[in-house]
Amino acid sequence: MSGTRRWDSEALHALLAQLREHAASLGFSQIGVADVDLSDAEPGLLRWLDNGFHGSMSYMAVHGLKRARPVELVPGTVRVITARMDYLPRELADGWQAVEWRRLADPEQAALSIYARGRDYHKVLRARLQQLADHAAALVGPFGHRVFTDSAPVLEVELAARSGIGWRGKHTLVLDREAGSMFFLGEIYVDLPLPLTAPAEPHCGTCTACLDACPTAAIVAPYRLDARRCISYLTIEEPGPIPVEFRAAIGNRIYGCDDCQLACPWNKFAQRSALPDFDVREAVGHGTLLQLWAWDEAEFLRRTEGSAIRRIGFERWQRNLAVALGNALGARGDPAVRQALEGRRDTCSTLVREHIAWALAQAPAPQERPSP
Repeated sequence: MSGTRRWDSEALHALLAQLREHAASLGFSQIGVADVDLSDAEPGLLRWLDNGFHGSMSYMAVHGLKRARPVELVPGTVRVITARMDYLPRELADGWQAVEWRRLADPEQAALSIYARGRDYHKVLRARLQQLADHAAALVGPFGHRVFTDSAPVLEVELAARSGIGWRGKHTLVLDREAGSMFFLGEIYVDLPLPLTAPAEPHCGTCTACLDACPTAAIVAPYRLDARRCISYLTIEEPGPIPVEFRAAIGNRIYGCDDCQLACPWNKFAQRSALPDFDVREAVGHGTLLQLWAWDEAEFLRRTEGSAIRRIGFERWQRNLAVALGNALGARGDPAVRQALEGRRDTCSTLVREHIAWALAQAPAPQERPSP
C-alpha cells in the first residue's frame, strides 16, 4: 500500500498534472481531488433517507452512512479522484434544447434521456477510470485503489462539488459554468495523498427554472429531490406499477427525464462528448412510440445490447411505453394506438396489462350525435 511511503509535495503535484493530461486523452473533461471527511454531509443524507425520498431503492438505506464515509467502503483511502465525462452526442446540433422540447411536445415521439441513447456509461467510464488508475500505477508503482461509476455507496455529487468539478445545483445535479450538467461522474478511491483541488462557487442565484420545469414537482425544495415523484426513478428504478397520479405527467417519456436540465440556463454551455460511445443509436434515439412498442423481447435485447436501457428489462420497457401510448391516445385518439395496445393485452405480463388497461381508458369519449 502506498500509504506507508513518504511523499514529496512537489512530486504529488506533478503526478496530478500527469493524471490530468492522461485523463484528457481518455475522454475525461476534468478531474479533481476530494478529501475523505464528509461528516458534515451526513445529517442531510440521514434526513433524505428518513423522509423516504429514496423510494424502493432499499440499497440506499442498507448502506446508510457508508455512502458518506469513504474509508469504511475502502479501508486505507485518503483521497478520492473525481472525474467528469461530457455525454452530449458529438453530432448534436446547436439549439438541441429546443429540439428536445419539440420532441416532448409531440405525443407520438418516444422521449429518452439523452445520456441513454448511446452506449452504457457504466461500461465506458469504469473501463477508462481503470485505465487512468493503471497509468498512475505505471508512474508511481502499485497503490491501493478502487474505481466506481454509479456502482457503490458513493456520495458522488458531494465529492464532485468538494473537488471543484462543479457545484450542487438546485435540481441536485452537479453544475459547471463551462459545461452545464450534461456529464457523468466517476471516482477512484486511492491511498495516495494527492493535493486537494478547490471547490467551485455556486452560481444558481435566485433561479428556479429546474423546480418550475419538473413535470411531477419532484424537486420538493431547492437541493432536495423526492425520488418517488421523479420520472427518472419511476421509469427506471421503480419495479412495480407507476402510480396513477403521475402517469399523465410522464407524457411520452419512456426512459428517464431531462426536463430540469433542459430548463437550466447553464446548459447552454454543455459540451459535446469527445467519444463515439455516446453517439445516438438510431433505433432508440429517433423512434416513435409505436415503432418501439412493436418490438418483442428478442428485438428489445438485440437493439439495447450494450445500452443502459437494457438494465430495466423488457417488462418495464413495455410498462413505460404503455403509459406513453395512453397519453398519446388521450391527446390524439389515434385508432392505430388503440389497436396496438389491444393487440398486446393477451400476451403481456400482469403488470403491463394493468398499464394497457389504463392507457386504453385515456381514449377520448365518443361524441354524441346531436338529436335530429
